Amino acid sequence: MSERKVLLGNEAIARGLVEAGCDVITAYPGTPSSEILPAAAAFADDLGTKTVVEWGANEKVAMEVALGATFAGKRACAVMKQVGLNVAMDPFMSAAHFELEGGMLVIVSDDPGCHASQDDQDSRGLALFAKIPCFDPSGAEEAKSMVASAFELSEKHRVMAMLRPAVRVDHCRQDVELGEVFHESAPADFKTRPAGHKVVMPARIMPFLEAHNLRFEAIRGEFEANFGQYNFEVPSKKPATLGIIAGGVSFAIAKDLLEALGRDDVAILKIGTPVPLPAKLVVDFMARHERVLILEETFPVIENQLLDRTRVMGRWNGWVPKERELVPEVIESLLLKALGVETTSDSALESLAAARKKLNLAVKKPVLCAGCGHRPSYFAIRKALPDSIIASDIGCYSLSIQQQAVDTIICMGASVTVASGLACAWRSEGAEPKRPIFATLGDSTFFHNGMTGLSTAVYNRHPFVLAIMDNRITAMTGGQDHPGTGDKMRKGETGVAVDLEGAVRGCGVRYVKVLEAYDVEGNLDTIREAWAYAKENREPAVLVFRHPCVTMLKAKPEKRPVSVVADKCIGCRICQDRFGCPGLAWDGENRKAFIDARFCVDCGVCVSACPHGAIVSIGEVR
Repeated sequence: MSERKVLLGNEAIARGLVEAGCDVITAYPGTPSSEILPAAAAFADDLGTKTVVEWGANEKVAMEVALGATFAGKRACAVMKQVGLNVAMDPFMSAAHFELEGGMLVIVSDDPGCHASQDDQDSRGLALFAKIPCFDPSGAEEAKSMVASAFELSEKHRVMAMLRPAVRVDHCRQDVELGEVFHESAPADFKTRPAGHKVVMPARIMPFLEAHNLRFEAIRGEFEANFGQYNFEVPSKKPATLGIIAGGVSFAIAKDLLEALGRDDVAILKIGTPVPLPAKLVVDFMARHERVLILEETFPVIENQLLDRTRVMGRWNGWVPKERELVPEVIESLLLKALGVETTSDSALESLAAARKKLNLAVKKPVLCAGCGHRPSYFAIRKALPDSIIASDIGCYSLSIQQQAVDTIICMGASVTVASGLACAWRSEGAEPKRPIFATLGDSTFFHNGMTGLSTAVYNRHPFVLAIMDNRITAMTGGQDHPGTGDKMRKGETGVAVDLEGAVRGCGVRYVKVLEAYDVEGNLDTIREAWAYAKENREPAVLVFRHPCVTMLKAKPEKRPVSVVADKCIGCRICQDRFGCPGLAWDGENRKAFIDARFCVDCGVCVSACPHGAIVSIGEVR
């Protein structure tokens, strides 16, 4: 009798990878994909497989490692989030043209609604761009099943395949059937003949182009004929007044809503393989329905592959919103509108809004954890050089925007290169920078995409200070390891920790100093000195602000309890607006700060936050 277990969507995908005999699984963490790789390691340990499970320094690295394994005939998979695919686009586009020896799957977790991302791009569109097959699951169990189907299709057509779960699939929980490993790869063997068949050069790749297009159309035919478990119609019991074409989790939401509404006069065509679109199934469905509503997140990938959209209610004509997530409330309003049903206001939501207004509840902004080393690091930079420009990066420290300590954020590693660009702006006028320039990023992000920018800055002699916020972990995405930690996921495996300061010096940096992040007052002179060095020598200086993550690594600070002397607090709010620790609360009625014991971790760092000496160590209260 098979075993069933309630799994997170990402855990179900991980289980599918191990059961499918995937030999090499690589990734870089990023919400909503982060749980897949650790779960794969745990399942591989449970099932006793030899699966190689590794974090890459970035998504490009992870993609290329996985591709290398497929070149030797192994099943391999690279896991990332949607913006991570941007980092891996170079190998992604090139590998799409190859005739691979082993099955290759790229899992890209999309984030409609930007819950934890700087955009909500749709990776299905990039699968269409690369002309590779894409599977779009509607739930955890289907995602697990699609892993096996994707590998089989990949090996049959010798093409890379994509699985694109969105955030609601990644983080749903569903009863999933557990199986055993059902595929065993052939022994590793790299075929060197025909010569150059794995070389991306114009003369070599040109013959692949026509074959790649033919392969794409052959896969479309397969999706139309052989994948009925993912592409199927849920017919209406009564004559249909509306047809719906839905992909991904939108199908599951629409199906549940129609059942709840008691509507049996609506037919749904589920599309689980949107790229390439099984066009014949779609055209036949549309021919039988006068009005068709298309539900998909977030880009109109299905919709844009239709040659005739005259019957379609979608994004092209404003029926479906062009932005934000298609949550159940949105889909319900679209269904009712399409069915001609007048909507009424939601009394529960109205009551909630009324209660929030009556209680005067403010929206709580996301802030760094109490005791986080990033907070005093940014505060010290602003305190030492108030006029500094701080180019920041993607990570926990992005939340320092609440401290008014962050001026720019673009993408992973861009803090370093933006700082270079700022220096170049003044150089273009033949002048030295008029304001101090800082770049800030984390230890994991430095290994991800900071080293190339830093070596470029050294080469071109760009004057700025790079502040590396080293908390010894990849904290924001769930506490994963990286090259700087050296730890591995599978039992019995050990890695080698890459020396952070050594890597910095290897980029050519001559000024490198390590600071205790908590020591705000002690770091001020060093921060000023680093900027003076960078400006005088026309080259980057690097400061490493080090303090282990208080949340992920459970680094308990030395107990230094503090109190606010009410008579000294003048209500300037600097501690609130420029330091912003959850342990420092605000009494709006008396316009005074106070210590909130529910959140304070007694680190004592906030003593440096008050310019009037109102925050003092308990032993100094007078």
